[in-house]
Amino acid sequence: MNIDGSIPKWLEWAREIQSLAQTGLAFASNSFEVERNKKLLELSAEILSCYTKLDSEKVGKVFMKQPGYATPKIDVRSAVIRNEEILLVQESTDLHWAMPGGWADVGDIPSQVAVRETKEESGYDIKAKKVIGVFDANRSGRPLEFFHAFKIIFLCELIGGEAATSSETLDVKFFPIYDLPVLSENRTNRKHINEIIEHLKDPLRRTYFD
Repeated sequence: MNIDGSIPKWLEWAREIQSLAQTGLAFASNSFEVERNKKLLELSAEILSCYTKLDSEKVGKVFMKQPGYATPKIDVRSAVIRNEEILLVQESTDLHWAMPGGWADVGDIPSQVAVRETKEESGYDIKAKKVIGVFDANRSGRPLEFFHAFKIIFLCELIGGEAATSSETLDVKFFPIYDLPVLSENRTNRKHINEIIEHLKDPLRRTYFD
């Protein structure tokens, strides 16, 4: 991200080239079109490598694993509230804190992703009650990663379980919603928290969307 929070142009270009090439491969009708779009994927990988120091060959392999028409990924997060405190997990990747959640898999029902990921990352059983908001994850805080993503946040009810960490989380705690630790901003940021607070103040508040 740039200092002002905007997405750098090189990242926009690399994403656009990757997206066009992925879709082009999905609809390629001859070997010439296949090779042309593979070259575009290589170009996108080289741009990303140049600005991030990531290995372009490894990036290219990741790109080749993205089949079909290029669409955004879906990140699902659970806002679990207990006595004006919110459940957060400490991420093993950056040691900062986020609402439990993760990528939706093909065939998933969104609310079930919230239930599953919360159980896996925190040990708690929850029930999804309401969609707080649908956010453009690449325009609210730091991008989740190279690929474009949408984030769905559910307001959830705690129904059981007990705190337990996972291979992705180092700690599990409830924090006062007005006094939070350092957030893992590509997963949970102040915009998300502020919207949750508004929904707690007004149960009839409409679902937020970008």
